[in-house]
Amino acid sequence: MPLAFCGSDNNTTLAYNVGDDVLNNGCFVDALNLVPHVFLLFITFPILFIGWGSQSSKVQIHHNTWLHFPGHNLRWILTFALLFVHVCEIAEGIQSDGYMESRHLHLYMPATMAFVAAMMSIVFYQNIETSNFPKLLLALLAYWILAFSMKSIKLAKFYVHRVGPKHLRFCITGLLVLLYSLLLMVEINVILVRKYVGFRNPKKVKPPEDLQDLGVRFLQPFVNLLSKATYWWMNSFIMSAHRRPIDLKTIGKLPITMRALTNYIRFRDAYEEQKVDNNRQTPSIWRSMYRAFGRPILLSSTYRYLSDLLSFAGPLCISGIVYHLSHRSEAQGNNNQGFSEENCPYVLSLLLFLALILQRTFLQASYYVAIETGINLRGAIQTTIYNKILQLSMSNMSMGEMTVGQICNLVAIDTNQLMWFFFLCPNLWAMPVQIIMGVILLYCQLGNSALIGATVIAVLAPAQYLIATKLAEVQKCTLEHSNERLMKTSEMLKGIKLLKLYAWENIFCANIEKMRNKELKSLKTFALYTTFVVHAHASPGTLTPYVAFASLSLFYILVTPLFLLSTVVRFTVKALASIQKVQEFLNSEEIGREGVCVMWEMPTESNCEALVSDGTRQLDRVTNGFFAWTSGVPTLSNINIRIPYGQLTMVVGQVGCGKSSLLLATLGEMHKVSVPNDCNKSQPDVLVTKRGSVAYAAQKPWLLNATVEENITFGSLFNKQKYKAVIDACSLQPDIDILPQRDQTLIGERGVNLSGGQRQRISVARALYQETNVVFLDDPFSALDIHLSDHLLQEGIVKLLHNDKRTTVLVTHKLQYLPHADWIVAMKDGSVLREGTLLDIQTQDPELYEHWKTLMNRQDKKFQKDTESESRTALERKNLRRAMYSREAQLKTQEELESNEDEISDAFRQRTELPWRAFGRYLSSGGVPLLLLLLISQLLKHSVMVAIDYWLAEWTSNIMINSLTHPQGHSFGQSFYTAVFGALSVLGILLCLITSLTVEWTGVMSSHSVHNTMLRKVIQAPMRFFDTTPLGHILNRFSADTNIMDQQIPTTLESLMRSALLCLSALGVISYVTPVFLFALVPLTIFYYFIQKYFRVASRDLQQLDDTTQLPLFSHFSETAEGIATIRAFRHEVRFRQRLLELTDANNIAYLFLSSANRWLEVRLDYIGACIVLTAAVASINKYDGLNSGLVGLGLTYALMVSNYLNWVIRNLADIEVQMGAIKRVNGLLDIETETYEGLLPAAQVPDNWPESGEIKIQELSVRYDCSLKAVLKHINAHIEPGQKVGICGRTGSGKSSLSLAFFRMVDTFEGRIIIDNIDIAKLPLHTLRSRFSIILQDPVLFSGSIRFNLDPEDKCTDSMLWEALEIAQLKQVVKILPGGLDAIVKENGENFSVGQRQLFCLARAFVRKSSIFIMDEATASIDMATENILQKVVMTAFANRTVVIIAHRVHTILTADLVMVLRRGSIMEFDRPDALLKSDTMFASFVRADK
Repeated sequence: MPLAFCGSDNNTTLAYNVGDDVLNNGCFVDALNLVPHVFLLFITFPILFIGWGSQSSKVQIHHNTWLHFPGHNLRWILTFALLFVHVCEIAEGIQSDGYMESRHLHLYMPATMAFVAAMMSIVFYQNIETSNFPKLLLALLAYWILAFSMKSIKLAKFYVHRVGPKHLRFCITGLLVLLYSLLLMVEINVILVRKYVGFRNPKKVKPPEDLQDLGVRFLQPFVNLLSKATYWWMNSFIMSAHRRPIDLKTIGKLPITMRALTNYIRFRDAYEEQKVDNNRQTPSIWRSMYRAFGRPILLSSTYRYLSDLLSFAGPLCISGIVYHLSHRSEAQGNNNQGFSEENCPYVLSLLLFLALILQRTFLQASYYVAIETGINLRGAIQTTIYNKILQLSMSNMSMGEMTVGQICNLVAIDTNQLMWFFFLCPNLWAMPVQIIMGVILLYCQLGNSALIGATVIAVLAPAQYLIATKLAEVQKCTLEHSNERLMKTSEMLKGIKLLKLYAWENIFCANIEKMRNKELKSLKTFALYTTFVVHAHASPGTLTPYVAFASLSLFYILVTPLFLLSTVVRFTVKALASIQKVQEFLNSEEIGREGVCVMWEMPTESNCEALVSDGTRQLDRVTNGFFAWTSGVPTLSNINIRIPYGQLTMVVGQVGCGKSSLLLATLGEMHKVSVPNDCNKSQPDVLVTKRGSVAYAAQKPWLLNATVEENITFGSLFNKQKYKAVIDACSLQPDIDILPQRDQTLIGERGVNLSGGQRQRISVARALYQETNVVFLDDPFSALDIHLSDHLLQEGIVKLLHNDKRTTVLVTHKLQYLPHADWIVAMKDGSVLREGTLLDIQTQDPELYEHWKTLMNRQDKKFQKDTESESRTALERKNLRRAMYSREAQLKTQEELESNEDEISDAFRQRTELPWRAFGRYLSSGGVPLLLLLLISQLLKHSVMVAIDYWLAEWTSNIMINSLTHPQGHSFGQSFYTAVFGALSVLGILLCLITSLTVEWTGVMSSHSVHNTMLRKVIQAPMRFFDTTPLGHILNRFSADTNIMDQQIPTTLESLMRSALLCLSALGVISYVTPVFLFALVPLTIFYYFIQKYFRVASRDLQQLDDTTQLPLFSHFSETAEGIATIRAFRHEVRFRQRLLELTDANNIAYLFLSSANRWLEVRLDYIGACIVLTAAVASINKYDGLNSGLVGLGLTYALMVSNYLNWVIRNLADIEVQMGAIKRVNGLLDIETETYEGLLPAAQVPDNWPESGEIKIQELSVRYDCSLKAVLKHINAHIEPGQKVGICGRTGSGKSSLSLAFFRMVDTFEGRIIIDNIDIAKLPLHTLRSRFSIILQDPVLFSGSIRFNLDPEDKCTDSMLWEALEIAQLKQVVKILPGGLDAIVKENGENFSVGQRQLFCLARAFVRKSSIFIMDEATASIDMATENILQKVVMTAFANRTVVIIAHRVHTILTADLVMVLRRGSIMEFDRPDALLKSDTMFASFVRADK
């Protein structure tokens, strides 16, 4: 065909005729419209490719130059609209050109150039914006003027020639004039705002503050609109994750507007405004949330509405395409409109493609805005809760009204519930509109049949809500059973040593498995309800053959809101409950700083020289104070004390008399019940409402999850000399030397487990290190032995505090230290008994002084006995050293195994390789038949679903054919198709139910099997495993990882299998309908492969980063709630608040990047899905001659859903990879080495009464704790006659406890043997051996439950036997007065009994067993003298006929023994009768002399 700009028709002369008027020639006007576009291209190309390359390339690399000129987003939107209109103009020109005899380039060539120029304009603008050089915008200003002028001329000439709004060409030109005018106005606005042309003082604009900080890497708020919509800026981030792991340094900081502090201020202002408005006493959190974050939610909802509207374009376009293709033959018969009819399917395909692109873009934008707002809200609520914690009254904590666990639940659960509510909030009002519109369109397609579907929807909506409510109840029940199981597991692990020694592993294991079965029963119910919720809408409803696939597509669209509706409603209900909890917490009682009557006075002249240079006042006295934890009876009454400045004041008294409460009341932590007369307005010169910082060491030591150094310095500047002095004063250096990283070792909940004494000394060291003038020490000697107590008093309190003239208040029970006090406050029953110096009290109250003197002599006598025997501190260091040695040995072994591997490649391999073998082990643990059933049911289900749709295609095609060939009737065929379709639908529903139940049951059974195996493995592990593995790590396997196996993996696995098979089914159907599609599928598959490859690695790293940043945040909340009194005493609220903001921002930035990565993936997969739809549509149109309309509809309907399937395949794959980490960690416990419970001698051959006499022969015994460690006992030989009492003593590390553990085979015996009653214990089954002995450990262990259970878990003894044991232990009267007697409840760790009573219960437990061999392993180390005397008496009477081995804590306890064994460095140095050893100069004699 001839080609010319104005065409080469027969009337060519008319096309080039300009005699009438040059502007009346349409071809000339079109040529004139080329001028602006050519002008822009000639101007911009040199600037972009010459000037920018040489001058500004470096500028564009850094994001700190990114600026948004005024009207940035509007310019991008208008440019996109301009491009779309230009596409329409090109299509219209091509369509019009089809009716011409020759090609008329002027009909579409100017539009094509305009399209290129519009693209160049936005590229040019982007480069100008990033370089901040606005003067170059003059080129765009000239372009918009020229383009507007040329299009206006064209529009005017259209009007002159009577081409009006009824013509498409006129409408397109009018739209272009409007868009060019708006873009011109945007350009003029930039000039007026920036003043870069025509003004003397142009406005200088700096980049946003966030972009000037190179640490800000989250660029979504700052990039251009196109990059925001497509997350283009994430490309480099996602790809870099494949080269190196993502960490906090990689993701950087949050932008200022997204930081927790910014959002907290926004929320706080909205909350406080309500107090001012209408004098609201209790502001509404809902209203505060709306005021602070309502605008972005409205924006998200707007995006969602636009997305939902565009989603209906898909079914309508499919209906149009199928309709036009089925009527193509009729259209071809009409020559005048053949070209138009032939191209209609292509136009609809293009519209479908554009609609999908816009719909998915708006949907992802809605998701992002909602998620960002939810994250901002969570940060604001968490910060608000934290600020409330810092102001919370301790009475809420001490009286049990608010526990640390409840606060952690507020932070970890309720704030997340609110965040998820904001995520789903746009769905709350968008989904009803979507459902209504869908039903209306279905009514238009199906008529009255659609009303049946609407009725089903109306019925199912409340049914789903009821099921969802029941689901929430079942989930709550499951959580309760899970918490109870975890409590039992925690107790078991804490008392694992006792369980092994008493051979009670199976009993406690059975109890835990019983709780696990209850939990799994709830999980099965949960799975059943979940199945009905998921597949309530598996069948699309009753369909008529007409326009079937348009209706089918509409039903598929409706499935999503119907499925999510119950979820949204459930989250809304949860959000309401969470709001109520948060509201109650924010309304809880705060600390009353003004309520404490504390007098602060300037020092007198006598002590003026001790005043610090800044003139700080000092605590002087509390006058007439009445203090209480609640508004009830005062805990402290009529308190009148004075505390001298710069002196040492000691507070003494009996347990529970109010000493600690006095310190807390002075710090302002208690409520003042009565206003004293001395604290009124007539004394403003002496009343100070704001005190300074006080160094406070609480009675219960409180540590941060930080290093030893950070715990001691506590935010103060590091002073090496002072730090060393404090370390020496608290005797911490030997303990620090044991730690692997010395004072840089992490301690606290997430670090090395320290003993009570070590924690206490670190807490005291913190108080000593501070530069405060006032120091409060609450019973710092309670967990220390006499050596450390004396050293701490002399080197710490006296030397560092008293000699430095620092006001020190010391609460203590050690009356022997009273001579060091400058001032003494004696308390009794919540009031001050006496006050003054020791001499004053001796003079004023001789009786009290004599009582003190008696107690001092008794304490001196008791404490001095620790000189040579193993002290508590030595034991603590020994246990710590043993744990560190075992851990070190493990690390060395690992290092040897990994020494030959390249570290970088190994790390990369661990990130890229997945533990599929572990996952297969997990699935197969539920049973191979169940696994096969799972695979077969999934394949059958999806085969039937494809068969249903294929049958529908055949049905509709045959109906159309029959309607043309047999217009009178074809009811038999339709009935046959209807029956088969109904049968397939019923079968599909049944298979959906079976498949879902099979997946859930597979998960439950696998998790049940894995949990029980793991429990058995752990409980049978050797003690060295528990010494080297932190308790928290083991508990995490039974809590978090088990929860993942129970509830997350089955759901993710089912979703992964469903989405993968649906995706394969869709692609298979499309390829079957149009085989040409396979050629287009190849590049799309390659693109898809690389997207999922990069995304999975980045997503896995970001999910792990989100998890790892959550733990420090929650720990910070818990440690703040536990140490709130210490934080407030030190006045470190600001520092802890700042730390919270840092942790919150770190967690939020990780979650934001994870969300943005998900949006990055979904946008790209949605665009791939749109390309698949376009390709399938074009291929179907081109090959329609060999297809029927039903198959075309089937292929397009499946293509419409592919993007969702592609997205969920990768998302579920990424999730399952993260969840596989839990399986991998659990498998680590499944592979641990266990103790050998079998013996050479069967249990049946062991006499029931063994050991009957209790004779013990030790022959050449050598033991060690691990094969990688040295021997702790070497060639021990001893013979103990039946009924003898043998005492074992020695220094720390001599091997005493190791010998006692050797009797139970708790250590590795690599040489020698122990023979008891003529049987080598190495040949006995382990359970039989341990069940025949009794032992009392140093630390008493009680379990939650009844007293009966704690004495006799095996339930073998009668009540009379238990009462006899309690009477012997002198606990009968104590138990009798308890409600329930033997069935009285014992709280966790036995906290409702004193330490001494707990040890006596352990004695009764040992007596109940009636064993002929009884071992006491330093049983008196942690009890008082009264309890010790009871123990000694029982041993000598009730155990008179039993062989007793006593590991001595104090040497005087074994003076009455029959034999004494003295150990040194694992060898026996002395073994004889005590009287024989005392006659000569022996080691035992030296111990006894030192003990006197």
